[in-house]
Amino acid sequence: MALEDKRVPVTLLTGFLGAGKTTLLNHLIRDPQAGRIAVIMNEFGDVGLDHDLIEEATEETIVLQSGCLCCAILGDLAETFGVLLAKRVSGLVDFDRVVIETSGIADPGPIVHTMMTDRQIAQAFRLDGVVTLADAATGMNTLDQQFEAVHQVAIADLLILSKTDLVDAFDLTRFEKRLSGLNSSARRVHAEHGKVPVGTLFGLIAMHKDVTPSDVDSWLGMSANMMEEAAKPDPFAGLSGFGSKPAAPATFNPSMPAAQHGHDHNICSASIEVTDPIPAEVFDTWLDTLIKLRGPDILRMKGILHVEGLQYPFVFHGVQHIFDAPVPLKTWSGEDTTSRVVVIARNIEEADLSASLKVLLMRPEDGAMSDHLPGGMMADTTKSPL
Repeated sequence: MALEDKRVPVTLLTGFLGAGKTTLLNHLIRDPQAGRIAVIMNEFGDVGLDHDLIEEATEETIVLQSGCLCCAILGDLAETFGVLLAKRVSGLVDFDRVVIETSGIADPGPIVHTMMTDRQIAQAFRLDGVVTLADAATGMNTLDQQFEAVHQVAIADLLILSKTDLVDAFDLTRFEKRLSGLNSSARRVHAEHGKVPVGTLFGLIAMHKDVTPSDVDSWLGMSANMMEEAAKPDPFAGLSGFGSKPAAPATFNPSMPAAQHGHDHNICSASIEVTDPIPAEVFDTWLDTLIKLRGPDILRMKGILHVEGLQYPFVFHGVQHIFDAPVPLKTWSGEDTTSRVVVIARNIEEADLSASLKVLLMRPEDGAMSDHLPGGMMADTTKSPL
C-alpha cells in the first residue's frame, strides 16, 4: 500500500498587476474553511493586508488573528521554505498549506520549476495548483503588452476572472475565448467581488492515489461541460477574428489560440485522447523525443496514462524536462482505458505539436516511431527514455 503523502500542499497565486490577488488573499485568510495558511509574498508593503487581520508583525513575518502566517521572501524561495519548515518543525508556527503570492510581473514558471527540482522543498512541500487571476476589464490589453501575463495564463490550473461586472457580455466572451486559446485545460471561475469559494482554489492537481475519474477530467480540462460547450456553435464566428476552427476528430483535440494577438502566437496548447492502452515503447519514444528537442519550451505537461501490461493507470505532471514522480491510481475502475495527455508549449509550430501527439495513436508494428515524427521533431531516440 502506498504511503500517504504528508507533504504540505502549496498553491501558487499569480496574476498581473491590478488583477485582484490582494483582495482574494484578504477573503481567503478570513475564511475559516481555508484552515491555517502560510502566505509567502515578495514584500509586505505590496500586499495591503487588512489591518484588522494583523495580530503581530516583525520584519520577516506577520501573524494574523486567524492563525495564518505571512512571511516575506528572504532571498530566494528555497531559503524562505527552509525557514518556514524549521519554524513548523520546532513548533513555533503551524500551518496546513502554503500560498505563494507572486509579483504581478513575475513569470510563475521558474517558481514551479524550483519547487520540483529543489530537494529540500520537494521533500516537504508539493505543488497543489497554479491559480491565475485575469482582469476581465483590462486583460485583453495586458495580454497584448505583457508576455509575463501570457505565461501566467498558460501555466494555470485554475483561471479566476475578476471584474467581470465591469465589461459587457460581448467583451467578456471575447476575453474568455482568448484565455481558452492560451490554456484550454484550465478551469475558469468568475470571482464575485474578489471572492471565490475556498474549495475551488485547492486540490487542483490530480497527483494523489485516491483521485477520481472526475478529478482527472477536471484537471485535464476534459469535463463533460467543457466538451458540451466546445460543441456549441460560435455566435461570434467571423467577428473580429474570433471565428471557431473546424472540429477535430474525436481522438485528437488540438486547442489553439482563437486569434493571433500580440504574444499569443508563441503559445499553444494541445490535447489528445487514446482509447486503448498505449504501448510503453510508444509513449517512451514520444516523450523522450519531445523533451530532448523542445524541453525548455514545454510550459506544462499533464495526463493520465493507461499503459499496456500495467494493471493500473497513472497520472503524471511535468514542467519543461522535469517531472513529478508518477502516481499509480490503484482505486481506478477497470472500465475506462482512455489515456489523456495535455501539452502547453511555446515557440512550437501547431503542426509539429499536433503531429507529435498523434504518435501516441500508433502501434509498434507501424514501424519506427521516429519515422513518424515531423521534421522539426526528429532526434536520436536510441538512448534510454526518460
